[in-house]
Amino acid sequence: MAQFELTFKAFGHSALLIEWPARLEENILNDILRLQSILESEINEGIIETVNAYNSLTVLFDPLKVNLAELQHTIKTLDRKDAIQVIKSNRTWKIPVCYDSSFGIDLEELSQSKKISIEELIQLHCQHTYLIYFIGFLPGFLYLGGLPEKLHAPRRPSPRLKIDRGAVAIGGMQTGVYPSESPGGWNIIGNSPINFFDPKSNPPCFAKAGDRIQFFAVTVEDYKNIREEVLKGEYKIEKNDRIN
Repeated sequence: MAQFELTFKAFGHSALLIEWPARLEENILNDILRLQSILESEINEGIIETVNAYNSLTVLFDPLKVNLAELQHTIKTLDRKDAIQVIKSNRTWKIPVCYDSSFGIDLEELSQSKKISIEELIQLHCQHTYLIYFIGFLPGFLYLGGLPEKLHAPRRPSPRLKIDRGAVAIGGMQTGVYPSESPGGWNIIGNSPINFFDPKSNPPCFAKAGDRIQFFAVTVEDYKNIREEVLKGEYKIEKNDRIN
């Protein structure tokens, strides 16, 4: 794994922002997650939480236990090769999606702009796996990388005031699922019947950064049946474990 030069910025008196090069790369994400693991497992005294994004890691700490300058120095002097040795078990989650036109309200327009059939668009969307870079915007909103270039599409010129819970969408070079009703400007191509965020569960979101998502198409009838199972707490998301 390549070594990346890091920059450091203080966030007030109780947080440190660590930044990687501003690129969307799996190698950068892996470096972030492995350093995050080292910080949480080996330098955990006084560290409250770490939060990753595309190319950054924010370290929240107790200023009564941790000195900002000392923390920054410790991180700078870490043997970054140690981070490469941290092995994490990640998963690929299989997510059902109904691409029926009643859900995929932008499917036809998107297929026309891409000069491909709706069937080909759905096939392309399902045949790839998508890396979770981080969770944000809404609780349970997974920022996914890996969308085929052929499906890249600009956000809509005017955002909608209401996007349904479970809406599967494409925006720019990304795809994602709205975990709750929300305004949004992405192109809606389907809907997933599962819950992406449940405050009563631990953890509230089943997936984490470094995991992968693969979508598979279901019929309207399948969608309704799965949704009923979800509401009863009976549906189990299919997953495959893997080791980095």
